[in-house]
Amino acid sequence: MSISKKYDFQTTAEKDSWRADIVRRASSKKSIVSKTQAGFKSEAEAIEWAEKELVLFLQKQSDRNKRQADKRS
Repeated sequence: MSISKKYDFQTTAEKDSWRADIVRRASSKKSIVSKTQAGFKSEAEAIEWAEKELVLFLQKQSDRNKRQADKRS
């Protein structure tokens, strides 16, 4: 399900709704939440959002990295 080892998503239940987080592995022990969205009615909706956002997020990061590399060259 994961596209990258560094970036992934997780879903959590909150009272009567669901929350989806896009997380980045900073180290083997530390994870950082890069993006979050709450208020989903079901876990399936949260997973669907997270999968779509993860792809967009990784594309955005890739584009940014390329721009930064071009600046350094």
